[in-house]
Amino acid sequence: MPKPLDLVLDLYGCPNRCLHCWIGHMPNRRMRDGDDRFIVDFFRPYRLLQLVTGAGLLRRLPGTVGEGLASVGQRGPEAVRTGEFLAYPYVPFLREVGVRGVQLTFFGLETLTDRYVGRKGTFRELLQATELLLAHRIAPRWQAFINEENKDELVELLRLSETLQLRERCEAFGEEFRFFVHEGSCDGENRKLYGIRICKGDVPAELKPYYLDFDRLASEREWVERLWDDFSHVTFHNVDRIVLQISNRFDVYFNFFEMSERWKIGNLKTDAPDELVRRVAEEDVPALCVARNRTVGELAGQYGDPHSERLFARGDYEEYLLNLCLYDQSIPV
Repeated sequence: MPKPLDLVLDLYGCPNRCLHCWIGHMPNRRMRDGDDRFIVDFFRPYRLLQLVTGAGLLRRLPGTVGEGLASVGQRGPEAVRTGEFLAYPYVPFLREVGVRGVQLTFFGLETLTDRYVGRKGTFRELLQATELLLAHRIAPRWQAFINEENKDELVELLRLSETLQLRERCEAFGEEFRFFVHEGSCDGENRKLYGIRICKGDVPAELKPYYLDFDRLASEREWVERLWDDFSHVTFHNVDRIVLQISNRFDVYFNFFEMSERWKIGNLKTDAPDELVRRVAEEDVPALCVARNRTVGELAGQYGDPHSERLFARGDYEEYLLNLCLYDQSIPV
């Protein structure tokens, strides 16, 4: 049976240069008028893929804050119900279509948040966005990425949320304020922060109640020991639908991972359409070919650090090992 196909386009670029960006940094260039129609029409003839269900934005429009892939203009209410982005003019509309919470991302207080996002004024915008959401009876959700550099500031950020009485103010209109911390994956730009990834024993006690799935996390040393004889593979598969990310240079990727060369499916301008669609349907990309031929145990033995106390979820650690293998130029694809 054909699968629904969603296209996520980089129409406008992004004003930020987030140090944790999992898709990786790309040149900022605005796509030309008509490029979105060309992309949709490229896939329209193929019944192997169900007719395109929608198109979203790969990166945020200038003047927006928050996280997520969405385009109000192109997909309407369904695209914004996740509440994982915020554009100031759309806040009243978000409430109208039933959005009850919007996620905002911090990396500490003002200086660190501005530096990690790569744009001065971001922290103050996040606080303004918090007040704007509350004014429209939408609950802000404060997400914080933790590492060795910012762990103490995140305690201060938690205290700031208490000073602003965000929990009480949300409860006043029947919603819940959420503050949560996690270490994030270790791919894309975030892989460059491996050296300051939080260590297991360094998470402040005040943050542990707000740390996502903290009891399921382990140090890299522990994962190497557990995975040493694991014969499974790091697998990615389009189960119910296919989501393609398309860069402003028409390179095509699945939304499994970062947008790097070994994850590239092809290019809409230079590859034959039939061949590119075949790769999509058969999930034939260099990275997945490597993944199918390397067990998790092999990856842990070759690329894991048995002395590291850096904190990982199992899935994030397996993906980190796979990416180390993909960047090993001695590995043929």
